[in-house]
Amino acid sequence: MDTQKAALFDMAPVRFDGKKLALLDQTKLPGEEIYIEIQTKEDMWDAIYHLKVRGAPAIGVAAAYGLYADSLRFAGKDMAGFREHVKKSAEYLESARPTAVNLAWALKRMFSVIKDRQDLTVEAAQELLRTEAVRIHDEDVAACKAMGEYGLSLLKPGMGILTHCNAGPLATARYGTALGPILLGTERGMSFHVFSDETRPLLQGARLTSYELQRAGVDVTLICDNMASIVMKNGWVQACFVGCDRVAANGDTANKIGTSGVAILAKHYGIPVYVLGPTSTIDMNCPDGNHIPIEERDPEEIKTMWYAKPMALPEVKCYNPAFDVTDHDLIAGIVTEKGICRPPYTKSLKALFADKK
Repeated sequence: MDTQKAALFDMAPVRFDGKKLALLDQTKLPGEEIYIEIQTKEDMWDAIYHLKVRGAPAIGVAAAYGLYADSLRFAGKDMAGFREHVKKSAEYLESARPTAVNLAWALKRMFSVIKDRQDLTVEAAQELLRTEAVRIHDEDVAACKAMGEYGLSLLKPGMGILTHCNAGPLATARYGTALGPILLGTERGMSFHVFSDETRPLLQGARLTSYELQRAGVDVTLICDNMASIVMKNGWVQACFVGCDRVAANGDTANKIGTSGVAILAKHYGIPVYVLGPTSTIDMNCPDGNHIPIEERDPEEIKTMWYAKPMALPEVKCYNPAFDVTDHDLIAGIVTEKGICRPPYTKSLKALFADKK
C-alpha cells in the first residue's frame, strides 16, 4: 500500500488513545482535516447531530466511546447513582439521530454491561464501559474486513459501480462498507470505474466519497444525483453498492435520501443493487420499512448551505428528510460480515442470528 492509501486508512473518524477521545470533523472535509476533542455527552450529541461524525457504524463506535467518556465525569461512589447517570446519558445521545440503528444498538450494549451488576464499584463499572467501547470498535473493523471480501466476490475487474452517499472508511471504524470491496480490489490490482452521486443536500458523495476514492487511487467520476439515469442507460454501470442505516426484518433498507430512487432506476436498467452493512445495522425487531423512523433536518440545508447567497426565498417551505427506504424487492443482496443474504430476506436475515439463540 502506497503512502497516500495508507494515509487514507490512518485518517480514522474516531480516535481513542485510552484517555482522550477525538473525532475527525467531517463537515470540514475535504478542505481541512481537523480533529475535535470530545469530553462530554453534549459534545458527542452535537458531533452526531451536526454530522461531524456520520455513517451508522462510525456513529455507534463514537457513541460508545462518548458514553464512556461521559461516565468519567460522574462524581461520587454510589453505584445506583452512577447507573442512572449512564442510563440518562445513553438516552440523551440516542436522541441525536433516530434512524441509524447502530446508535441505539451501541448504547444499549454499553449500558447492558453494568445494568444488572450489583457487585461493581464505580471505578470497575467505568472500566467495563471502556472495555466494551473498545470491543465495539474492534468488532466493526473486523466486520468491515469481512464485508470487503464478500462484496469483492460480486465484482469483476473493469466493472462500473455507482454508489450513493458515503460508506467508506470515514463512515466506519475502518475500511468502510460499500466502498470496502472497491478499496480491497484496488489494493489487489483490480481496476474499477466508480460513479459517485454527489448526494444532496449535504454532498457526502462529493465531499467524502470522491475524496476517499481519489486518495486511494480509484478511478472515480463525480455526478449530480439526477445524472444517475443517464450513466446507467449508457451502459457504464454494472452494479450499485450502497451502505445502510437500518435494515428491517423483511429487507427494507433505510439509507441516505435518494437511495430508493437509485434502486428504482437500477431495476429499470437491469442493474443489481447491493446493500452492505454489519449485522448491527439489521433490526430484526423492525418488521418493515414503514416502521423505520425517518429523521427530518433543517430546511436551511437545502436553501442556504454551500451557497454564497440563498437559493430560495425565505418563505419557501422545504421538506428535508435525511433518509428514504428502499423496498426489499429492489435489492439483489445484503452483504454482511457473515455472508451475503439473498431474497427472501425474512429467511436469510433471520438465519444470521440463529446461532445467538
